[in-house]
Order: sequence, then structure tokens, then C-alpha cells
Amino acid sequence: MSWLPSNDPVLGDPHSCDALELVIVPRTRDLGDGFEVRRALPHGKRQMVGPFIFFDHFGPVQFMSGKGMDVRPHPHIGLATVTYLFDGSIMHRDSEGNIQEIQPGAMNLMTAGRGIAHSERTPDVQRKNGQKMLGLQSWIALPVASEEIAPSFQHYSAADLPVVADRGFTARVIAGRAFGVSSPVAMVSPWFYTEVTAGQGVSVPLDPDHEERAIYVIDGEIEIAGDRYEGPRLLIFRPGDRITVKATKPVRMMFLGGDALEGPRHIWWNFVSSSKERIEQAKQDWKTGRFAHVPNETEFIPLPE
Repeated sequence: MSWLPSNDPVLGDPHSCDALELVIVPRTRDLGDGFEVRRALPHGKRQMVGPFIFFDHFGPVQFMSGKGMDVRPHPHIGLATVTYLFDGSIMHRDSEGNIQEIQPGAMNLMTAGRGIAHSERTPDVQRKNGQKMLGLQSWIALPVASEEIAPSFQHYSAADLPVVADRGFTARVIAGRAFGVSSPVAMVSPWFYTEVTAGQGVSVPLDPDHEERAIYVIDGEIEIAGDRYEGPRLLIFRPGDRITVKATKPVRMMFLGGDALEGPRHIWWNFVSSSKERIEQAKQDWKTGRFAHVPNETEFIPLPE
């Protein structure tokens, strides 16, 4: 996915829960051909939750036969992308030569570090037959000491990720540690990401041990300290408080967060860095073709002017 600034909506949610710091209503952007995303981060009142600096919710959208998603090759620096699907498939290709069909429930972590380019397209079979798509893409800002590490890609199928399903709810631990289990995904800083589904009336605890925490409600409705929140919403909590989330309707949500980084980051288009100068260099590198090319791709997204 790509990022450009846009206006945030006016919030109208109640704030009576003392542990709740901010409620973000994701803003909608149309990327073309009826493909819309809801963007929760970055926000005018909050740049990051832990290292999460970008959070896009795309779909549900139904692509008819012959149609699909076509995000042409584009560059990244200073971040890692997490692509997570509930429905549909995406073909990932990057300048390191990685080719991976991303499927529902799988963890796909592309670490850009000093620089990578990638494309995201609908696979040929799904394009021919049509498909429904629903998913999330997040960017994880890297610590200063790791901003220039070598680019890499990790893929773990849904079967590779631990699932907790014996407490009245189901949780898939995508990254980090939650509900007493740990994901196999390697990370350069402490963060966590967990898909949670719960039926009506079920309560789910949010671990108080993480420095910064949020819940993204995808669909359904939850209650916290007497207030109700429907999806889509990003709820950001203060550190340290014990939180219990009750599903007032069947709900699907993401628990996310981690350790705060050393300071804010500069973000311009698809570049994230602690240094403005480094972003200027990345602009010129993309404009002049110094990024490595994505194999079997002849198109690219030009640098915004």
C-alpha cells in the first residue's frame, strides 16, 4: 500500500473509560476501481502505537471476473510491512526476489530497512474467477539502530502461527507474545499483533504488560467500562491499566502495540525515517532508478510531485 496525507474525521465517541486515551475513526480513501481503504494511522492526534505507524483496513470488496488489485512496484525504507488477510489472496513480489501468494491467516512481514521495492497484485487464478477481499496492512517503524538493516521477507502460514481457542474466544498470535504463547516471527523491536474473534457475551482480557496498546475493531461491537464501540474503530489505551473487552455482538478485532520508539518519525509517501535527509535521499534514489527492480515487473509508481 501507499501513504499520502489526508484530513482526519471529527470524532464523536464517548471517552468515559479512564484507561482509554483516544478513539480513532479511520478515514476512507478510494484507491481506484472501487477499492477503498480505511486508514487509522498515522492520525493527526497520534502518529504511532508502539512501532505501528501505518494501519490500513481494506475491503470487504468483491472483485468481478477479470478485475483485481494492482499496486505497482513502489519503494520503502525504514519500516517493515505486515500484510494480513481474512478473505482473498495477494501476490507479493519484491526486489529481493521473494514471490509469495499471501492467503488468509498467514503472516507476511517484509522488512525494508535500507530499501526495498515491491508489488501487490491479485493472483492470476483469482483475477480470472473473481474474489472477495478483506484484510489489513500495517507498517512497523524500525528503531534508529535498525533503520538501515538489510531488507528481508518472512512468511508463516496460518498453520504455523499459534492459536488460543480454549477461553471462549479464539486468538491467533501473529507477532510477539499474547495469551501465554509466542509467535515464531523474528522482530527487531518488541511489538505484538493478535487476531481475536469472540461471540456475543464473551469477555477478553487485554494484556497490561505492553507499554503501548490498542484494539482495532474490524467488525462487530464491544463494550469497555460501560461504553460501546462498533467497528471500524481504533481504541488506544493508556499504559498499565487492566482492560476487559466484552463482545456485545460477535466481533473480530486486532490487539496491537509494543514498546514506544526513541522518538517520532518522519513519514513521506512510503518512506519512514528518523532523518529528513535520509528521506530526501530515498526520494532521489527512486526518482533516478537506484532502487533494485522487482523481477518480472515492467511498471512502477512514479515519485509523487
